[in-house]
Amino acid sequence: MSDIQKGMALLISAFYKYSGKEGDKKTLSKGELKDLLTAEMADIFGKSTDKTALDKIFKDLDANQDGSVDFQEYITLVACITMICNDFFKKQ
Repeated sequence: MSDIQKGMALLISAFYKYSGKEGDKKTLSKGELKDLLTAEMADIFGKSTDKTALDKIFKDLDANQDGSVDFQEYITLVACITMICNDFFKKQ
């Protein structure tokens, strides 16, 4: 597999590692999203226990307002963070 294909496989794997623990296997609940962000993106988000910050992230991600984060909404988060990181490293 190419590096991009490996990256795609890792993104898919990470989503399903956390989804379905509290319900639907195809979505992330707020608790599952918190677990994913804490374990997989702690360097970016920190190990924050700030409920208000988590609520805002979840609300912003839940584009269709169904109370869960589906794969497309999750990928939107990853893409946005990737763009922010790219901008940061371009400036250095």
